[in-house]
Amino acid sequence: MSQVDPISLEVFRNLFVGVAEEMGVTLQRASFSPNIRERLDFSCAVFDRTGRMVAQAAHIPVHLGSMPASVAAALAAFETLNEGDVVVLNDPYRGGTHLPDVTMVSPVYGADGIAFYVASRAHHADIGGMSPGSLPLSSELYQEGLIIPPVLLRLSGWTNDGVLALLLANSRSPQERVGDLEAQLAAHRVGEYRLRELLIQHGGARVHAHADALIAYAERMTRAVIAAIPDGIYTFADALESDGQSEGDIPIVATVQVAGDSLRVDFTGTAAQVAGNVNAVLPIAQSAVGYCVRLLAEDDIPMNWGAFAPLTVSAPEGCLLNPRFPAAVAVGNTETAQRVVDVVLGALAQALPDRIPAASQGTMNNVTVGGFLPDGQHFVYYETIGGGHGASPAGDGLDGRQSHMTNTRNTPIEALELGLPLRVWQYALREGSGGAGKFRGGDGILREYEFLTDVTVTINSERRARPPYGLQGGQAGACGVNRVRYADGREELLPAKHTLRLGAGDRLQILTPGGGGWGA
Repeated sequence: MSQVDPISLEVFRNLFVGVAEEMGVTLQRASFSPNIRERLDFSCAVFDRTGRMVAQAAHIPVHLGSMPASVAAALAAFETLNEGDVVVLNDPYRGGTHLPDVTMVSPVYGADGIAFYVASRAHHADIGGMSPGSLPLSSELYQEGLIIPPVLLRLSGWTNDGVLALLLANSRSPQERVGDLEAQLAAHRVGEYRLRELLIQHGGARVHAHADALIAYAERMTRAVIAAIPDGIYTFADALESDGQSEGDIPIVATVQVAGDSLRVDFTGTAAQVAGNVNAVLPIAQSAVGYCVRLLAEDDIPMNWGAFAPLTVSAPEGCLLNPRFPAAVAVGNTETAQRVVDVVLGALAQALPDRIPAASQGTMNNVTVGGFLPDGQHFVYYETIGGGHGASPAGDGLDGRQSHMTNTRNTPIEALELGLPLRVWQYALREGSGGAGKFRGGDGILREYEFLTDVTVTINSERRARPPYGLQGGQAGACGVNRVRYADGREELLPAKHTLRLGAGDRLQILTPGGGGWGA
C-alpha cells in the first residue's frame, strides 16, 4: 500500500503548514516591537533536510519567496549543524533581503540525523545604520546597518553571548531587539518540537514521503497554471521615480516567455544598479515572479519549492535587480519588489487581458521615526501604510489595504499612542483617489502624525510622480503625496524619499496612492 494518497497528502499539507503557523503565533505573542507584534512583519517556514521549502504560513510574500536563499546560505556556511544550533544572518548578498530582515535557521533532528530545518525572518525596527529605522537614503550597504553573515547565535542550545552582544550594541533600541530575537528563538523551539512530534507519531519514512509528494504536487499544479497561459513572448516596462540620491526614472523591463508548462522572465533592459537604496538582490525578483504566477491559480497551490521549479528568472549582473556588492538595497525589498510585480503583471495582461488587474498602489509607503523618550532611552518605530488595490475584471479594487509583496496589518492607533510620543490626527480613506473605469480602483489612505518630541523621520515611497496604471481603458490611480505641516503653520511638500528632523507639534501627512481602474 502506498504511503501517500490524496487524503493523507492533504492531511500532511495542513500538518506542515500548522507547524509554520504555530511558529508565527509564538513569534507574534513573544515579540516586543509593534512592528512584529501588531503589524505581523515576519514569516516562518519549514524546509526539508536538503533545504527545499516544504511549507510556509500565510505571512509576507517577499520574505517567503526569498527565504530559501537564506537557508541555502546558512547550510553553505556550516558543514553540519548540531542539535540546538541556530544560524542568524541578514546579509542581502548571502541570502538576505535588506538588513532589518533578520533570518534564523535551525535544524530539526530525527532518529537518523537532520530531518528538517525551520526558519523565521522578522523585520527588526532598528539594526543600526545612518538613520533610525535602518532604511536610510543610503549609497552603499555599509550605511544601512550591521551586516550579519551566517553566524551561530546558539551553539548546541547555548547562546553565543558575543554575537548577541554585537547585535545589541549596533541597535538604537537594544532592549526591544533582544526581546524580538528571543521571540524568534522561541518560535524555533516550537517548530522543532512540533516536527519531532510528527516524526515520532508517523515515522520518518512516512513524513518524508509526504514532504516529497507535496513538493511534486505543487510543481504539477504550477505547471498546469502556466500551461493555461497562451504561449508567447510578452514585454512590459515601468519605472521607479528616484533612488533617494537623485530624481529621475529608473526603468524596469520584464520579458515574459511562456512555453508549454514553463515560464521564463528576463529583466534585460532594466536600469543598471543605481547609487541609491532601491537596488534589489535577485531572490527578491524571483519571489515577485513566483507571487505573480500564484495569483493566476484558481486552486490553492501549496507554496513550497515545487511552486518555483517551473520558473526561470534572470537579470544581467550589475543591474538594478542583480546588483554587485556593496550596492545599497534598503528599500529594494519594499519599493522595487512592488514595481517588479507591476511589470510582470503588465506583461501577463497581454496574454490574459480578461484576468489581470490594474496596478495597485505600487509602494509600501515606508515611514521610520526615531528619537528619545523622557527617560533618555532611544525609541524607533517603523511601519508601512496601505493604499488602493487595482480594479480587475471581477470588480472594484479594495480600499485602503496592503497589496502584493507586503501582507502586514495596520498598526492600531491605540498601540502607537500608548507606546510612543506621537499622536495620530487623521487616519481615513483618501476618497476619490482610485482610478476611474468600468470598475473603479481602490482608494488610498490619509495618515497624519503629530510628534510630541524631536524626531528624525525617514520616508521611502514611490508612485508620487508616476501613477498606478489602469488597464483595458481604465484610468490611472492618483499619485501619493508626502507633506509636513509645521507647528508654526507652514506647509512643505516632501520628495518620495526624504530624511528630515521634526520638532514637537510638527505633523507629517502621508497620502497613499489609489489603485488603477479597469475597463473603459
